[in-house]
Amino acid sequence: MSSFAFSFTPAPSSSSSSTYSPFSSSKTNPPFFASFSSSSSSSFSLRLASPPSFSSFSFGINRRTDPAFVLHSTVEVAGGGGDHGSIGGGHGGGGHGGDDDGNAGEHGRKKEAMMVLAEAGRSLESVPSDLAAAIKDGKIPASVVSRFLELEKNPFFRWLLQFGGFKERLLADDLFLAKVGMECGVGIFTKTAAEYDRRREKFFDELEIVFADVVMAILADFMLVYLPAPTVSLRPPLAINAGPIAKFFHNCPDNAFQVALSGTSYSLLQRFGAIARNGAKLFAVGSASSLVGTAVTNALINAKKAVDKSSSGEIENVPILSTSAAYGVYMGVSSNLRYQVLAGIIEQRILEPLLHQHKLMLSALCFAVRTGNTYLGSLLWVDYARFIGVQ
Repeated sequence: MSSFAFSFTPAPSSSSSSTYSPFSSSKTNPPFFASFSSSSSSSFSLRLASPPSFSSFSFGINRRTDPAFVLHSTVEVAGGGGDHGSIGGGHGGGGHGGDDDGNAGEHGRKKEAMMVLAEAGRSLESVPSDLAAAIKDGKIPASVVSRFLELEKNPFFRWLLQFGGFKERLLADDLFLAKVGMECGVGIFTKTAAEYDRRREKFFDELEIVFADVVMAILADFMLVYLPAPTVSLRPPLAINAGPIAKFFHNCPDNAFQVALSGTSYSLLQRFGAIARNGAKLFAVGSASSLVGTAVTNALINAKKAVDKSSSGEIENVPILSTSAAYGVYMGVSSNLRYQVLAGIIEQRILEPLLHQHKLMLSALCFAVRTGNTYLGSLLWVDYARFIGVQ
């Protein structure tokens, strides 16, 4: 190894080194001169100097470590006798350090990911194109590639990995599908229990409304897990003519609090953008699921009125548009924030680092936390619906 260094030093008043100056034939050095010197320390120096009132610039090739180097470049060359020197004394700074560090990081991630593929007997062409492109660009670490290869061993997961959204979420969290099952499984029981806790003696009289709430919840539970889940971004770059708003939201994370992969980072504004984007999506999901739920409820109410004429004055149809809009707002604000915090902070930043080697205990705690969150959401929805007058 050899080091190339640039340093600024005072010009010598006299020098014992041999000096050649193309600028003057006199023995006295002109305002600027060039010199070449050698010493027993195997140090060769080319010096461009000025009078003592200025400073000199020297370019040195040294085989020893010089802690005074400020600017350095690392180059690997063949050395005599198998001896490689230290590069730049271990000091950074200046030059193209930022770009070099970024390129080195990407190259390192690509090399590690390719090694994982090679160890598994796989080629870059044998993985999905979006994953292959991310590996080529050095955007994902080797751990993500290892997780992909593990998931592929299961036929069901292999089928799910064909879908981009599932693939990005499964690569970020191998318990993602289990969390979907937890959420939808406990949704019926927790929401029904919350409805009974709020309505008590009116529970059976308002059974149609309870049914509508449960239907809305089950239809929305999947999206509540899916949209705010942390992801490994494999999305291709946007078209060049894409607008600034599209470019901004394209670069936002899927969860505002998710841990950024090595080599990527999200600004505070981008994390707020994740909340806004998911809020808009959940508003649409909530409004659509409520529309279906209230339509089914009104159909049941009308059927009951047709069978029992005496109940026609007691039971009223549920307002479809106002209930759908109200549930959309509730999903876009309350559910959005609760599930962003749950997936990005409680699970990814707290539980998973502590219990990543104890998957069974991690699953049990995730189940408990999600059950409590679902029950809390049901209570908040009943209070909110009564407050705005849709129930």
